[in-house]
Amino acid sequence: MAKRPKQKRQITVTEPNSIAAWARRYLEWMAVQHYATRTVDRMREELLVFLDWCEMRSLSRPEEITKAILEAYQRHVFHARKANGRPLHVRTQRGRLSAVRSLFRWLAQGNHLFYNPASELALPKETKPLPKDVLTAAEVEAIIEQADVRTELGLRDRAMMEVLYSSGLRRAELAALGVHDIGYEQATVSIRHGKGGRDRVVPIAERALRWVQKYLDDVRPELVISAPQDEGILFLTSLGERISDDHLSVLVGGYLRTAFPNRRGSCHLFRHSMATLMLQNGADIRYVQQMLGHADIKTTQIYTQVAIRELREVHARTHPSARQGNKPEQG
Repeated sequence: MAKRPKQKRQITVTEPNSIAAWARRYLEWMAVQHYATRTVDRMREELLVFLDWCEMRSLSRPEEITKAILEAYQRHVFHARKANGRPLHVRTQRGRLSAVRSLFRWLAQGNHLFYNPASELALPKETKPLPKDVLTAAEVEAIIEQADVRTELGLRDRAMMEVLYSSGLRRAELAALGVHDIGYEQATVSIRHGKGGRDRVVPIAERALRWVQKYLDDVRPELVISAPQDEGILFLTSLGERISDDHLSVLVGGYLRTAFPNRRGSCHLFRHSMATLMLQNGADIRYVQQMLGHADIKTTQIYTQVAIRELREVHARTHPSARQGNKPEQG
């Protein structure tokens, strides 16, 4: 049975001019400015970490926060450890510091503070590593075929993986898809409020459309019966609710490990593989950038590096001169 989503922790306010109170006002401002709900929720989670840290040090008002205090918080974030004892990923560190920097920039710009103590807070440098694992087309097929389409949830999972592979959606984008976001005549998927709040429309393959249609015809009407009301979300749990990001990762990761027990990864692996395979088959990088919804083409270029790396390996195995490995003759 699918787990119900966890209750979101809210910011508790006891004083009207406390950091917590201003943090709540900032989140409200973000909502009024039409920031994506996920962006606001993520900002809340990051600010809650900072607020807890401040409370432990009896720091309650924004004017008490100095550059030195924020540098101490940055050191705390750097030295923090996850439950398994490992350090926080650089991306996580950047997220926590970016949230604090955004809050104090907003306070200063609104003249709620005389100066911005976070103006010189430098974020840790984040590298763009190559995807560790990319699936071949045959491997993708092997994973997708693990779904037992004779069952309702297996058919749903097959449709979800087909969409992931065909259109390269992020897991959150897949979870947020509405029934009417699939354009059957145009063979497109509309992603609303994707990463950074950006909308985009991407193509979807005919095969994926057929599986989605079969899911809509045979499965979704049964799942939505369990829901208090139909909110129009495309892919639903057995309880008729929207599937959480974590639930998606567990589902897709399970099919991956059933097909390949030693492989790691989940939803994003389909996205990596789609981009790399398209580039290998001659797609222009600008089109792949549009598919993935990257604001900066530099982000997309990591996939060209993967494609070239694999091309070099093929070259080394198959080109006659590479296989001979003869050294040049001395003159």
